[in-house]
Amino acid sequence: MHVGNARYVKREDLPETVPVFPLSGALLLPNGQLPLNIFEPRYLAMFDSALSGSRLIGMIQPALGENGEGSRPALSPIGCIGRITSFAETGDGRYIVSLSGVCRFRVMEEVGEGHPFRTVRFMPFLSDLSGEDDETTVDRQQLLRVFRAYLDANQLEADWEAVERAGNSTLVNSLSMMSPFGPAEKQALLEAPDLKTRAETLVAITEIHLARGFGDSDTILQ
Repeated sequence: MHVGNARYVKREDLPETVPVFPLSGALLLPNGQLPLNIFEPRYLAMFDSALSGSRLIGMIQPALGENGEGSRPALSPIGCIGRITSFAETGDGRYIVSLSGVCRFRVMEEVGEGHPFRTVRFMPFLSDLSGEDDETTVDRQQLLRVFRAYLDANQLEADWEAVERAGNSTLVNSLSMMSPFGPAEKQALLEAPDLKTRAETLVAITEIHLARGFGDSDTILQ
């Protein structure tokens, strides 16, 4: 896995701990790009620390069922590590940051290091670093059919030339990250064990939302 100016191929390429940014509804996946607008003092401190060190941040959702309020909500068991690959100061105290997805991780334990932000010890998903996902297992036609149905139902447009050029991995992960679904659905997409399952999960979630909003989804999806 090559991200920015760094290469991550084994456990030793990653630190033992990583600061985490609990954010409900946010989804970062390996090779994905997540823009962030940072303004809270504790997270400004977190990004300052990351920029002076490994440049790695763990994106994670508060545990499902938590409202995400308060300084220390329970964390979901799985998140995704991102590398800071773009950074700008706004002049009014904010940071505009882009995180590039490196690999998913499982939280082992939270550790206290005397910082205003939270840090965890983690176990990375090594399969994300090796890029072992088989893109040929994705039913691309089904995915595009459901995607087009969703756009049509919501009167939205897409750059279909860019969509057609995208590989299956880029397509599945980009659509998963951009999807307007809730925290539970985003966590399910994150935790899908492989690309094929993530694509199938995305299709199933989209079909459910189409059925809820428009009744007979079979007609819409034709």
